[in-house]
Amino acid sequence: MAQTLLVTGGAGYIGTHTLVELVAAGWQPLVYDNFSNGSREALARVARIVGREIPCIEGDVRDGAALDAVFAQCASAGAPVTCVLHLAALKVVGESIEQPVRYYDNNVQGTLVLLAAMERARVRRFVFSSSANVYGEPEALPYTEGHRISPTNPYGRSKSMVETVLRDVATADPSFSAVVLRYFNPIGAHPSGLIGEDPRGVPDNIFPYITQVAVGQLAALSVFGDDYPTPDGTGIRDYLHIVDLARGHVKAVEYAMAHPGWLVTNLGTGRGTSVLELVAAFEKASGRPVPCRIAPRRAGDIGEAWADPSLAARTLGWTAQYDIDTMCADGWRWQSGNPDGYTTSA
Repeated sequence: MAQTLLVTGGAGYIGTHTLVELVAAGWQPLVYDNFSNGSREALARVARIVGREIPCIEGDVRDGAALDAVFAQCASAGAPVTCVLHLAALKVVGESIEQPVRYYDNNVQGTLVLLAAMERARVRRFVFSSSANVYGEPEALPYTEGHRISPTNPYGRSKSMVETVLRDVATADPSFSAVVLRYFNPIGAHPSGLIGEDPRGVPDNIFPYITQVAVGQLAALSVFGDDYPTPDGTGIRDYLHIVDLARGHVKAVEYAMAHPGWLVTNLGTGRGTSVLELVAAFEKASGRPVPCRIAPRRAGDIGEAWADPSLAARTLGWTAQYDIDTMCADGWRWQSGNPDGYTTSA
């Protein structure tokens, strides 16, 4: 019998790259997305990469009746949903501070509605897109999964709340499988240059800001703080190629299908790169200058953060393959070929 993998938020940056890897691994994904952050053009680009259209249903994870209809439709077509990969979330830290109710409604309530629909449909395999944001200020580095959970903003707290729910669900139902993936800092793009990160408005994250400065969309990069206790004074983060992250999802789905219970694991490289090192690598990859101006530290920012990814290697058989130079080269290929994002023909 054919099996369907439901991918909520599948039209977004992480979702589209994950679809490519899922198809390559033989899965039959079905996208469920409200297109608040996703793009129909991005799904069309995925179809060009994989050679076939990925089915998509427009809907919101907070709509239980719509989810019931999706599960019923797949079952009646002889391809029931056997696993849900949940990527649908609001994800901007600063925005979450300004709009906490909206973030808890979408990220927490939306997941509760989805889990209830899964229970009605008797679907017991779940992979969740979480974040290293749940850790907060580091007690020690690198972050291990045993680090205390102390998020410093509503976005991180929304992820932590869902993690707690999933652990409780897996405890209550021994047949339920929940794999929680704590992402570090995904950057870059598919090597084809057809899909990549296309934030709406001014980018909140550093890498698309750098790429847009290089392509002439923005004037200069603000470096928030050059007085951290790091080698060059700028903040250090664990940057991860988006394709490596996507392949981590494939491994997580495979694990969830074979192992009931609750697993939480980091996805990162285990290596830190400073802001100025990232800028230098991107300038080398693109051949373009990235003007920078030093600005005061932002409240809540930390100096250093990187993962211990060894648990993912042991449990999922996953390790990151790509270095920072490849991340920058692939990111530039996307941005230079699509200076206006998905509004540019490619």
